[in-house]
Amino acid sequence: MQHVGISSAASVAPPPETDLPKDDQPKGDLTVRTIAMPADTNANGDIFGGWVLSQMDQAGGIAGVDRAQGRVVTVALDAMTFIRPVRVGDVLCVYTRVSHVGRTSMKIEVEAWARRFCTQVRERVTQATLTFVAIDEAGRPRPIPPEVPSPQAAT
Repeated sequence: MQHVGISSAASVAPPPETDLPKDDQPKGDLTVRTIAMPADTNANGDIFGGWVLSQMDQAGGIAGVDRAQGRVVTVALDAMTFIRPVRVGDVLCVYTRVSHVGRTSMKIEVEAWARRFCTQVRERVTQATLTFVAIDEAGRPRPIPPEVPSPQAAT
């Protein structure tokens, strides 16, 4: 289980998405953006799928902490299919969207997109739904508080 204690999502404006059809745009908030490095490759020179999954889990954890207003743990991951490889130099952009909130758990839709090296071309590489449980200081499930409206929504 991944324990996430603080939110570190920065408000980073994503690059223009003009090269993508309207129905093939990332869904959710840009939560993690990082570059794929040579140390993250397999024997074929492609980035390990596990590295991509790790970035997705971290992004889901950040979104979960924001929504649960405290610690969360990853408890489940639905099926995942890698559509395209990620290569060294690509920028991996991970988008998240909370799709369901229960009493102590929530489902977060996570999409990983690769912005290809030296281009603005962006391609979806995989997606998944991760389930997180809010926990207290002792590691026991705790209720997720009601959603707090963002200050931007009030203006």
